[in-house]
Amino acid sequence: MESDIKMDRILGIDLGTTNSVMSIVENGEAIVLSNKRGERLTPSVVAFGKNDEILVGKAAKNQAVLNSERTVMSIKRKMGTEELIEIGSRKYTPQEISAQILMKLKEDAEEYFNEKIDKAVITVPAYFNDNQRQATKEAGRIAGFDVLRIINEPTSAALAYGVNKNENQIILIYDLGGGTFDVSILEIGDGIFEVKSTAGNNKLGGDDFDKQLRDWVLKNYKSKNGIDLFGDIMAIQKLNEEIEKVKIELSDYERTELNIPFITADENGPKHLNMEINRSDFEDLIQEYIEETIHLTDKAIKDANLTKDSIEKVIMVGGSTRIPLVQREIEKFIGKEITKGINPDECVAIGAAIQASILSGERKGMVLVDVTPLSLGIEIEGGIFIPIIERNSTIPTSASKLFTTIADFQKSVEIKIFQGERIRCSDNISLGQFQLTGIRAAKKGEPRVEVNFIIDVDGILQVTAKDLDSFKKQKIIISNPTSLSEDKINKIIDEARKNRKIDLEYIEKEEIKRKFDSEYQTLINLFNENIEEIDINLKKEVQTFIKEIEKKSKNFNIEEFQEYFNNLEFLIGELKAINSFEKEEVEAL
Repeated sequence: MESDIKMDRILGIDLGTTNSVMSIVENGEAIVLSNKRGERLTPSVVAFGKNDEILVGKAAKNQAVLNSERTVMSIKRKMGTEELIEIGSRKYTPQEISAQILMKLKEDAEEYFNEKIDKAVITVPAYFNDNQRQATKEAGRIAGFDVLRIINEPTSAALAYGVNKNENQIILIYDLGGGTFDVSILEIGDGIFEVKSTAGNNKLGGDDFDKQLRDWVLKNYKSKNGIDLFGDIMAIQKLNEEIEKVKIELSDYERTELNIPFITADENGPKHLNMEINRSDFEDLIQEYIEETIHLTDKAIKDANLTKDSIEKVIMVGGSTRIPLVQREIEKFIGKEITKGINPDECVAIGAAIQASILSGERKGMVLVDVTPLSLGIEIEGGIFIPIIERNSTIPTSASKLFTTIADFQKSVEIKIFQGERIRCSDNISLGQFQLTGIRAAKKGEPRVEVNFIIDVDGILQVTAKDLDSFKKQKIIISNPTSLSEDKINKIIDEARKNRKIDLEYIEKEEIKRKFDSEYQTLINLFNENIEEIDINLKKEVQTFIKEIEKKSKNFNIEEFQEYFNNLEFLIGELKAINSFEKEEVEAL
């Protein structure tokens, strides 16, 4: 019986840009596992030897200077893209490289327990799109894992923080790693971990800080020595390795020495690099990045309909949060000290292990509720986007709305599905479309079409359209509702904010035009239905108005609408006096 339980071990993995960490729940407690070298952090580095032997982790990182062209770092930033990594005559996908890291973790965990482990929960940035999430799952499968769940890193960190806490509280998870930034607002209590909102940038992290500092050093070196090292691959690799050390040292000291002997050589002999770097210089270089994280943090708080005063705890996750500037800026912004005593390198993996224990049934009484990052909805007349599931809605979730037809005796409607925050569909992301046919033949505005959106726990979207009169039904399943081009998801909300005025002007004009078209058709219907009873003077007045509108072909500008509306409403009122006519307004597809 004991062996059966052990075969069900599930590994929690933080597959990081710079380092990866693994954890597992043992006797009810999550523990961080050491790799074969006895280290709890495994560098996310893969190297290929001259005979195609593969090195992973510290061994790969140690030989990077001498084998830079066959060493792959920060592969996480390429996940979900079609970019291939060329090593010799072979090309690898990002998931194949990531799989090597996961294989290393799997082997080390199996050696640790002396048994096979084939199930895992793997974390990803909250703002990873569907392509990136699917690539991560594929990497896990290549590595030999059954990936039971992909969990967001900030949510995972919240699990690690709040697993044994009983009090209700609202916490902010600020996750700044090697390659990505995420911020999430969660409400925890009574075993429920509910994500209220999330924001982030998939291209902001410690790698960017390293590059800023490296380029600054290169420019200074060129200025003082007249030597350009930008094209020297060997020199760049040496510098990359030392820059990371300098960055870490500057978190503890106000200044440090960057010393690289024999960094290059010219006709006069070898050249050395020796430079003092102050913390203030480094902070100036990364200030803009940190301000971006504060902007995103503010956005997440507002999206959760909270204020900074509502935040009770600030949890810092990721190695880059050790930078003093990062801690100062977030404390200044929130107005309270960050919570200490949490290992920023390990808490994400610990949370993944806890999630694994929830899935296995070992840990009971805990519920994790996440959110969808962007609104989902359909297109209506005029190309306008109508959200059905709003951004930051908890998942799983469902929602529905009623729509109607725009033409008499319309037999079908086309359901076009979009994702985004803009009013015009053309500014959002198209996810798919389908037709609902066989709807009840009736005058426009009378049929009732119910459109229902359902997102399950894995983020799979199902859209159903049903005619409530004929009961005809059609549906589509979209497995990648967050599959966006690189960086797109990070810009959508900002673009919506910046273009809010333009969007509102557009929708105002479209609403006026839609209302006019609808009322004009009502006039035509009333006129045709009551033509025998209409007074000759009223008949001539209506016919003159119709000819005038048809002559213009409805191409008059918005400013002309009010005059025509006044005449239109008067004529409709006169015709309604002959034969009562009521119409309930619904959105027209």
